[in-house]
Amino acid sequence: MNLALDSANNLGQYTTAGKILFQINEQLPVDLQLFLEEIDDPKDAKSFILNNQSALKYAIREYRERLMLA
Repeated sequence: MNLALDSANNLGQYTTAGKILFQINEQLPVDLQLFLEEIDDPKDAKSFILNNQSALKYAIREYRERLMLA
């Protein structure tokens, strides 16, 4: 997941990163959950990822920790 965010920044693949993040959408906090419309529109995907990058990385880290404890 973090790799998806890094590739979004480095390669401009925000739509792809959004689709990858959507796979764990229900695990993200409510304010970070994605809508399909946001993923399909490259401008919306870019805006969402850039505006929430640090919060998304933190949520991904917490998700991974929960998986390890399960």
